[in-house]
Amino acid sequence: MDFGKVSPEKIDQINFQLPPDHPVTTQVLEAAPTPNEFRAYVGCPVWHEKSWFGKIYPFGLKEKEALPHYTEQFNTIELNTTHYQIPSDETIERWKKAATPGFTYCPKFPQVISHEKELLNAEEATAYFCQQILKLGEHLGIPFLQMGPAYTPQKGKGLVEFFKQIPSGLSIAIEFRHADWFNRPRIWARTCEVVAEAGHALVITDVSGRRDVLHQSLTIPKAVLRFVGNELHPTDYSRTDAWIERLKTWKEAGLEEVYAFIHCGQSECAPELAAYWVEQFNTHLKTDIKPPRFLPKVDQMELF
Repeated sequence: MDFGKVSPEKIDQINFQLPPDHPVTTQVLEAAPTPNEFRAYVGCPVWHEKSWFGKIYPFGLKEKEALPHYTEQFNTIELNTTHYQIPSDETIERWKKAATPGFTYCPKFPQVISHEKELLNAEEATAYFCQQILKLGEHLGIPFLQMGPAYTPQKGKGLVEFFKQIPSGLSIAIEFRHADWFNRPRIWARTCEVVAEAGHALVITDVSGRRDVLHQSLTIPKAVLRFVGNELHPTDYSRTDAWIERLKTWKEAGLEEVYAFIHCGQSECAPELAAYWVEQFNTHLKTDIKPPRFLPKVDQMELF
């Protein structure tokens, strides 16, 4: 993930302290009913990564066999493939068949909706996308809408109308990237109101080079976090620890669900960082997430 990426020599100069909660977070959690069950999901942004073969996947595994193995290792995925193509019925059935019990897919809205049309005159594509992902049934997590870097608050008037196109009962998460959403407090407060009134979530992104997008705003009692590490730099772990403490506080205040999508450079070390997240969730938030299993290290020369 290149968004907000910094060079390694700058990492130690960054203040990674989590900012205080936005007032909307307190309001939402205070109004939330006591959840019957707290649910936590931890996953990666891809399921096929060459460096994972021999690490969490067996050597020699075919590409088409990677997804079933992924769903045995993690309980969710940031499904970026849908950003480029709306899945067919055949693809949906293949994904459902590959999913283990309790596994969820969190599909990204197609770029034709978010980037090309910027939510305007996108009714047909939106309806078809929602129709298709709803076929995932129990394996559908929270879909997310990532707006492009040029999508400013001045273009945000279409949000209300767009939210009306989302089927009743389906909550989505929306991610903003343009700086003007975050450096104008009144605009951000109104944005939170609009998203909350529609029953949707805001994606919180924790990335080194864009600390402004770490807005700490919950508009429903669900947290959707995109956490971008730096190739297992020591701060990746201290940042995780800080997040676990914040999520524990939110859970005690009424948080129902959290999705943590773990990015780490080019995804090579994402399983290790995700495993640490799972360990901390299970230890401090008393969840029961199955941790990824790592294979014994083998010198590839031993295979020949």
